[in-house]
Amino acid sequence: VHLAESGGALVQSGSSLRLSCAGTETIVSGPAMAWYRQAPGKQLEVVAAITTEKGGTNYADSVKGRFTISRSNAKTVLYLQMNSLKPEDTAVYYCNTFPPPGAIMSVDSASWGQGTQVTVSS
Repeated sequence: VHLAESGGALVQSGSSLRLSCAGTETIVSGPAMAWYRQAPGKQLEVVAAITTEKGGTNYADSVKGRFTISRSNAKTVLYLQMNSLKPEDTAVYYCNTFPPPGAIMSVDSASWGQGTQVTVSS
């Protein structure tokens, strides 16, 4: 595994957090990267994605206008700025390529990091 997520915390509704994902330049500077999240009892979902070409970004409707995905200038760190957090944002957040390794939406492989827990209380 060459990805390490950090920055998760327990916060109150309306708060902000910035998640970081440290990886090798080979991975983070690739064609597209994304932040994913998995809430208890729910499937893994794509939260935000960024492409290398033109730096285009896409967001899930549920986070549009509140979250911002970006990469460091050295292309070794992926960020997710999360504002106006809601209890429904509570989940473990992961970063990886987009589409995910093997195009499989599951964190049960060595291709994923440990994730970082975000808990938003009401």
